[in-house]
Amino acid sequence: MGLMGRLPGGRPVRVDPEGGAGGTSRVPDGVDALVVGGGIAGICAAVVLAERGVRVTVLEARPTLGGRLSSWPETLADGTEQYVDHGFHAFFRQYYNWRSILRRIDPALGLLRPVDGYPVLSADWPTEEFAHLPRTPPLNLLALLTRSPSLRLRDLRTMDGEAALPLLAYHPKRTYLDLDRVTAQELLDSLRLPDRARAMLFEVFAHSFFNHAHDMSAAELVANFHFYLLGNPEGLGFDAPERDYDSAIWRPLARYLRRRGGEVSTGVPVTGIGRAAGAGGGWRVTVGGAEHRAQSLLLAVDPPALRTLLAAAPELAAEAPRLAGQVATLEPGPPYAVARYWLAGDVAPDRAVFSGVSRQPTLDSVTLYHRLEAGARRWAGETGGSVLELHAYACTPDLPATELAERMRAELADLWPEVARLPVVELRARVERQAPSFRPGGHGDRPTVVTDAVGLFLAGDGIRAGTGGDCDVPSALMERAAVTGLLAANQILRRYGTAPEPIWSVRPRGLLARR
Repeated sequence: MGLMGRLPGGRPVRVDPEGGAGGTSRVPDGVDALVVGGGIAGICAAVVLAERGVRVTVLEARPTLGGRLSSWPETLADGTEQYVDHGFHAFFRQYYNWRSILRRIDPALGLLRPVDGYPVLSADWPTEEFAHLPRTPPLNLLALLTRSPSLRLRDLRTMDGEAALPLLAYHPKRTYLDLDRVTAQELLDSLRLPDRARAMLFEVFAHSFFNHAHDMSAAELVANFHFYLLGNPEGLGFDAPERDYDSAIWRPLARYLRRRGGEVSTGVPVTGIGRAAGAGGGWRVTVGGAEHRAQSLLLAVDPPALRTLLAAAPELAAEAPRLAGQVATLEPGPPYAVARYWLAGDVAPDRAVFSGVSRQPTLDSVTLYHRLEAGARRWAGETGGSVLELHAYACTPDLPATELAERMRAELADLWPEVARLPVVELRARVERQAPSFRPGGHGDRPTVVTDAVGLFLAGDGIRAGTGGDCDVPSALMERAAVTGLLAANQILRRYGTAPEPIWSVRPRGLLARR
C-alpha cells in the first residue's frame, strides 16, 4: 500500500490500495455482492459498495444489526423497555474510517458525546487518570511518565531501556517478525517496571483487547500501543453514543443502505455457501430453503461463525487450501462477561462515566449508563436509581453469567463502597466468546481480506488489515473491523475498474522505527 497524502492538519495518513486511487465512479450495471454478517465490517463494506452502484445484500443471523456492537430491548419487571448490549465501546477519535461511515448518517457526528476522563481504579493504589494528556506523540508519553503517580522518574533507572525500545519502534512487518512468538506478559516482564506502574499503566491496556497477557502476542500489544498512543495524533480522548447503538447507528445505516438500493435482512442464519453453478460462476449462499447468488461474497463474521461456515463447505478446501488452513487454526479468545444492573439509588456523584479496573479477579471496567445513554438516564430520573454495566474482558470459563455478575459487583463494592448499599432492581447478564484471539506466533497464519478463492473476501476485527503481502494498516477493535470492511469493498470495486474508497491511518511506523 502506498502513502498518498494527508488530511487537513497533516495528521492522518491516506493509504491507497494497490492500483492507486483512479477509476470510474460507479460499477457497470448488473454488478452484485453478498455480505454475510451485519456488524461493523459488513455494513462498512456494504455502504461503500451500494454507493458505487453494486447491488448488495446483507444477511445477518441475529435479529438486530451490529455484531458485538449490537443492542436490543429488554422489558424490566416494571414494564419499562431498556436496551442492553455486548458491552461499552469507546469511539476513539483516531477511528477515522469508522467515523467516516458514521458521517453518512450524521455528518457532524452529533450522535457521539465526549466521555470525560479515563480513570483506572485499583484496590491497592490511588486512581490513575489518563485524561487531559497532550495529543501529540511523544509529548503524550512524556506527560504520562512525568505526571503518573505510578511511575516516578527514579523508577525509569530500574527499567530495561533496551526492552522498551520495541514500544517506540513499531514497524508493520518487523515488529511481527521480532515479537509475534513472544507473549505480551514476557514483554512486560522484560521491562522491569515497578509493580504499580505495570498494573496501572500497562496491564489494564493489554487486557482491554479481550485476551490474557500470557496468551497474547507481544507484537499485537506493541501495535496497539502504537495505534492508541504513540502513532496517534488524536490523544486518548474518546466519545460514545448518547442513545442505544440500534437507534443511534444501526437503524439509520440500514435506512441509508436501502435508499441506495441495498437489501438488509436480519434473523436469517446462513446454512451454506458454495460456488454458483452455471456459466456466470460467482457464489451462492443458502438461508433456510432459499438461495442468494452474486458475483462476489464477503464473509464478515466472528471467528466461530467463520469456522462453522467453511466447515460446511468442504469443496472450498480444494479451491482455497490457504484459506482452509488459516481458518482451521482460527480460534476465538477467552469468554467475556457483561452484566447490566439496575440499582435502587445512585453511586457517588463524582464517579466517572467510564472507569478501567486493575487487577480485580473478574471486573475490568464499569460504565454508568444512566449518565451516558438516554433510555437509562430516563429510567434513573423516574426511579431515583442508577444503571451500571460491569464488564469482564477475559473471564474464567464455564461459570454462569449470574455468578460472574455477582463477582463483578462484589469487586466493584470493594472500590466503591456505596455499591454494597444499593439494592438490585434488575439484572441482565451474559457470557459470550466471539472476540478473536491474538495468540503468540499466529500472525502469519491469520486470515487476510483477500483469499485464494476468486471473488471471496473476509473482514472483521480478527482479520489482518491488509490484502495479503502488504503491510497491515495499524488499527484495532472497531476500527480494524471498519478498515477490513473497506479493504474488502475496494477489492470488489477493483474488479470492475472502479475508484476505491479512501482509507486513513495513524502514523504507519513508530517514532524510532527504521525505514
